[in-house]
Formats: sequence, C-alpha cells, structure tokens
Amino acid sequence: MAVYNLKDIIMYETQYHTGNIISQSTFLVTGGAGFIGSNIVEYLLKYGARKVRVLDNFSTGSEENLAPFKTNPAFELMTGDIRNLDDCRKATEGIDYVTHQAALGSVPRSINDPITTNEVNVAGHLNMLVAARDAQVKRLVYAASSSTYGDHPGLPKEEDKIGNPLSPYAITKYVNELYGSVFSRTYQFHTIGLRYFNVFGPRQNPRGPYAAVIPLFIESALKGEAPFINGDGETSRDFTFVENAVQANIRALLATDINTHTVVNIAFGERTTLNQLWYRITELTNKNITPEYREERAGDVKHSLADISKAGSLIGYKPHYSVLDGLKIAVEWYEKNLQASK
Repeated sequence: MAVYNLKDIIMYETQYHTGNIISQSTFLVTGGAGFIGSNIVEYLLKYGARKVRVLDNFSTGSEENLAPFKTNPAFELMTGDIRNLDDCRKATEGIDYVTHQAALGSVPRSINDPITTNEVNVAGHLNMLVAARDAQVKRLVYAASSSTYGDHPGLPKEEDKIGNPLSPYAITKYVNELYGSVFSRTYQFHTIGLRYFNVFGPRQNPRGPYAAVIPLFIESALKGEAPFINGDGETSRDFTFVENAVQANIRALLATDINTHTVVNIAFGERTTLNQLWYRITELTNKNITPEYREERAGDVKHSLADISKAGSLIGYKPHYSVLDGLKIAVEWYEKNLQASK
C-alpha cells in the first residue's frame, strides 16, 4: 500500500499509453531505498511495472522506505554498490530502463569528505553508464543537480548558462553531465540528466548532519522548537515537490526521438525564501516560533530559480504540485511518521 496517495499525472498515462509501456517493461532504480528513488519505485509499481529492481547499499537509503513494496511480486531488491562495476552489471541484466538516483548528496558533506563524494558520484556514475550501455538498456535517466549552475548570477537558470562550481558536490554533478555528453557522442548511448532543484516530500530524512532544510523545518515545528536559518533568511530556492520529480523521471524514461545527451531543469518555477518557507510551515502546524539565525553556509548560492520551459517542450514536463501543495502533504506525512517512530 502506498505511503501516501500519488496524484495521477494528468492525462499522461491515457494519452501516451505509458501504463501499457510500464506494464510491459523492466526498470532499475539505483538508490531506490532513498527519498526520491523510493517514490519512483512506488509510482512504477502502482502502474504495474513487470519488474522494478532496486540497487542500493543503504549508506543513506533506508529499508523502511522499501517496506511497503516487499510483498509485491514485481519488486526485487539487490544490495550492492555503484562503485563496484560487477554490481552495476548484475543490476542492469534484463533491464529495459534505468533511473539512476544513487549518489551522495549534500554540499556540506562534499566539503567535509570530497574523496568519498567523488568516488560515489563520479566513479559510480561512470560504472552505471558502462553497465547500462553494455546491457543495451533503452534509456538511462540520471539525477543531475541545480548546483551545476554554480556562481552564474542569471535568473531564472537556463540549462546552457552555467558558472563556476562552488563545492566538490557541484563538480561531481557537472562531471556526470560531461560523461553523459561523451557517451552520447562516442557510443551513441543517449542519456537524460534531470537538474533537480531542492526536491522535498515524504520519506526525506529529517535527521542526521546533512538533512535538507524542509524536513528539518517541519520536524522543528512539530516539536515546537526554533530552527536555525543560515544567513538572514532571504536566501531563496525553487523548492520542488517530489511527485514533480517522479513525473519528470517517468516522462524522461519513456521519451522518444531524443537522440543525444541532454539535461533539463526539474523544478516548480517559483522562488521561496527561507523566511517564507518557515512561515508557511508554522501556519500548517499551527505554531508561532521565531527561528534562530546564524552565519551563511559555505558553498551555498544566494538565489535559485529554474526556467522549466526546456523540460516542458522536450519531455512534456508540467509540475502539478506547488510548494504549498507539497508542504501540506509533507507535513501530514511527517506528523504521522514522526509520531510512529517515537
């Protein structure tokens, strides 16, 4: 049973018969025990995929995220590491489509440990490209990142205008795109990178040293505690509800007539400051708490906003959840699950 009810992608399954394509196909989700990956797994199983295989080493993912799917006969779990090419080869055997979500996220984590971040995000990504190419999968879609824009000041962010990377994490995600381009030109193996902008929603871990801001804020509000805000709170982000990211993955996986490597922004297309975000969360949780402010974090950009027109024209992406829509669902999920974990 789904952890929360997914809204159907409007007319998409009917118009493009993706339900039939999904039910006839096999899928690999790397990092499928993670936040975004497990939501993709849920969607694929909901629409009757013939097989959904998860490859995960559980370094950041959680078996709890996969618990709802383990009794589904179409679900298959493979414990392995993308840093091991043999694991990647085994994982891609008999697979039609790969959505590659496995990575070490977090700018601060990459600053503290650039070597491991590089090993996972670059060497692991290359292993997946080689394995998927050799297995002749129909499409590999991978998690790119808005961090690739670096210090480029332009808003909204357009895919062909990037600056200098500001963290080791940003470098690794840009290298992923360079490898995608090389594999397209050299081997005619064409992949699609999805530049995520601050994805949030159910199953995102609010605990640990590298937790993202929205689950941290929601947990603080539910506990009646003041959160820390880096800087003056006027830093803004294009927060993106996870179901929008799931939609993007499905559309990109099943896209036709894309015969080159490409990257597209996946976001909602609207800026929200950290102060506005906290205010909305306190409204939804009926709390009145003043946050605590501290120094800005190294490696962060001040503002982020995506131009999503390329994703719309290329893969038909159209986000159906606003930030407020997503926050309502997320708060409800955390209320239920944080209480259950006590």
